[in-house]
Amino acid sequence: MQRFVGELQASKTREDLQRHVGWFRDQLGVDHLVYHSVSGAGEQYGILTYPEEWVQRYIAEGYARIDPVVQGCLRRFQPTDWKHLDWSGRQSRNLLGEAVSAGVGNQGYSVPIRGPGGQFALFTVSGRMTDTRWEKFVANTSTEILLAAHFLNQKAQEIAQSDPLGDAQPLSGREIDVLTLLALGMNRAQAADSLEISEHTFRSYVESARIKLGATNTTHAVARAVSGGFVLL
Repeated sequence: MQRFVGELQASKTREDLQRHVGWFRDQLGVDHLVYHSVSGAGEQYGILTYPEEWVQRYIAEGYARIDPVVQGCLRRFQPTDWKHLDWSGRQSRNLLGEAVSAGVGNQGYSVPIRGPGGQFALFTVSGRMTDTRWEKFVANTSTEILLAAHFLNQKAQEIAQSDPLGDAQPLSGREIDVLTLLALGMNRAQAADSLEISEHTFRSYVESARIKLGATNTTHAVARAVSGGFVLL
């Protein structure tokens, strides 16, 4: 924990945070660590180890609106074990099944964080364990997880505010394609047709690019992509 906090304090970019989060995940012996923050203005910032395919699907399907982890933690102030959330609905159960199949894990522990100006963030640890083993893991590491969540949130906000584009996550080729066509003045239907993909898939690429760029909407994402040199016209 001392090493993790020290490395966080020395971090200058999102890539630094990503590397240290990966290291901390390995030390904990879990499958994934996820940090996701939304400012009061709607700007998003994330450091996560989930598979890219799962992230794309989660965004494309709008799963945040039915995710018991997100919805439950919005109403909580204390760290929450996923087992204590309401998974009784059919959509929730299906979501959990998809998440487990994607490698997220059947167990999770999330720390809700609230900051100035309406900021809300979640720091989540997840993995594949039996209930007995998971309960022992949480009992032994809950203090470290709570400290890590708040130290990471503090450093992430510093980096996001000081250099919102210089440390942006790299955009995929498809994300650059969709933003380029929008920057050239095409509407979504025209751009999707040009790329020979559905509008639904097109929207998922736009949304994932928006999150990576910390943009509040599609227009903002295009502007940031152009000004940051991600899209060349």
